[in-house]
Amino acid sequence: MRLPYFFAVALIFLVSAGLCLLAASFAVTKVEETSEFAVRRALDLKGHDWAEVHSDGLRVVLTGTATDEATRFNALTAAGTEVDTSRVIDEMEVAPTTELAAPRFSAEILRNDSGISVIGLIPASEDRDELIDRLSVLDSGGHVSDLLETADYPKPKGWDDAVSYALESLTRLPRAKISASPGLVKITAIADSQQEKEQLEQDLTRAAPPSLRIGLSISAPRPVITPYTLRFLIDENGSYFDACSAQDEKARAAIVAAAQEAGLTGPYSCTIGLGVPSSRWSEAAALSIRAVAELGGGSVTMSDADITLAAAQGTDAGTFDRVVGELESALPPVFALHAILPPPETDTGSGPPEFTATRSPEGLVQIRGRLGDDTQRGMVDSYARAAFGSEQVYTATRIAPDGLPTGWPVRVLTGLEALAQLHNGALRVTPDDLVLNGVSHDPDTKAQIAGLLSEKLGDAQEFTLSITYQEPPEPEDKLPDPEVCEERIAEVQAGTKIAFEPGSATVATTSRDTVNQIADILRECGPIRLEIQGHTDSQGREEMNQQLSQARAQSILNELRGRRVPTASYTAVGYGETQPIADNDTEEGREENRRIDFRLIRPELIENPETGLDAIEAETIKAEQTETTASDADVGDQ
Repeated sequence: MRLPYFFAVALIFLVSAGLCLLAASFAVTKVEETSEFAVRRALDLKGHDWAEVHSDGLRVVLTGTATDEATRFNALTAAGTEVDTSRVIDEMEVAPTTELAAPRFSAEILRNDSGISVIGLIPASEDRDELIDRLSVLDSGGHVSDLLETADYPKPKGWDDAVSYALESLTRLPRAKISASPGLVKITAIADSQQEKEQLEQDLTRAAPPSLRIGLSISAPRPVITPYTLRFLIDENGSYFDACSAQDEKARAAIVAAAQEAGLTGPYSCTIGLGVPSSRWSEAAALSIRAVAELGGGSVTMSDADITLAAAQGTDAGTFDRVVGELESALPPVFALHAILPPPETDTGSGPPEFTATRSPEGLVQIRGRLGDDTQRGMVDSYARAAFGSEQVYTATRIAPDGLPTGWPVRVLTGLEALAQLHNGALRVTPDDLVLNGVSHDPDTKAQIAGLLSEKLGDAQEFTLSITYQEPPEPEDKLPDPEVCEERIAEVQAGTKIAFEPGSATVATTSRDTVNQIADILRECGPIRLEIQGHTDSQGREEMNQQLSQARAQSILNELRGRRVPTASYTAVGYGETQPIADNDTEEGREENRRIDFRLIRPELIENPETGLDAIEAETIKAEQTETTASDADVGDQ
């Protein structure tokens, strides 16, 4: 039976539609699989294995959580390289931003003669006004340049200690740069002398909290010498310097070599400093010293470019003329020579006018001798009372205008000014000489007085110095050096070490006396930065050994506190088994490793200090420029 035409057409249509639908479904599935595979491969090659890919027809859906917005965008770009970007559906998320890390807080304080400036980043909780007020107190003019910035983050550990120590240190340092950061303070400063440098280093080290690291770089630059002075003598006591100055090591070596040729054998002092009037200073000094040696005695005094050559009493006039003539011809043009040949001694029957002053070790001053009038006597008495103290001066001078040379008051006042620099001594002023004998506690006093007399008395004036240096007595309340304290404690422990009850932090009864001896030493030493170190052997677990060593170190710190030892500058640290001093494989070695050590906390060396201290070093640079200018002028004269 044949189907009607209508049904045959309908059946063919339905079969065709089914086949088309099946083909379309297969094509869509193939496209989805191809797109998903291609996109996943591109993401994996870019390292985005966190992203998920899902195909929905022609759409490619990306899901997952990116670490940041840049990573999400990079994944989206990688997918767009494989399929059309219009087909990529972005359903990715970005992880929440974590809390930003706190910035590095630091403050840099610069102090010099122009004022104080502070720059850096500090916590917002820091009392900025109080900080600036404390800095203003240090500067008499109250000028503080505030260049600080703030950030709203909590104060890091060690910040308050660093700032407090930096401000305290600045009170001792008129020219310095201090960098303060959490737990660390670096100090770069200039001292006026080597003695001041050493004292500052000791004071700053003692004042630092034990938990604070400090770095010190304190320099003592060459002094500026004015007037630039050299004085060399040959007399019955031998050959020696009263004063000596040189611009550098080479110049000092040349001067000393000439002096040694002239008979110098004992110790000498020759200061290297700025202010030399000529680059040929050492040449002129050596020539002058050789001239004194050729004369067989006398003295030569150089004050800047003025040279005074004084022959000894009884020098042959012909020899004197020859030596002076040769020296005048050999000296560099910038130097001026004044030569003195003492006249033969004659017996006049009466002594020359004289002025004397003595100063006792207790500080009492007696003044006697001749003065020209009441005005001079009042002037000398007033000056002496101002220099030595009103209650310390006894004046018994007399008015005798006859026979006093011109410039007598100047010689008397200059002599008193020189005497004031001595601990005790005697001054004798005559028309031809000024003699000063005495004792000083400063090794540079003799050179300073020689420069003073050369400047004030003028050219062609003779003076004689006999000044002895003595070490100043130690003050009764002076604290011993921290290194000495450390050595004394080590000596005590070398005899009897500190022991503990087995496995505990309790000090053994037999070690009580040792702790007492150490406490006595530390009370004498005053505030020093000390680390009490606990150490163990390697028996047991490392973590337990560290905890035990910490507990034992803290126990010793508590024992010292109980004995009224000021421990604010001490800290207790346990090192466990990490720092053995003997072999842990033997019982004797393990016994040595179980110990308590007392170690000074020393400042760190600043190996490469910053060189941007133009303001701090202004004085030194200025002096060096002055020296260069003088040298250039000297060369120009030649």
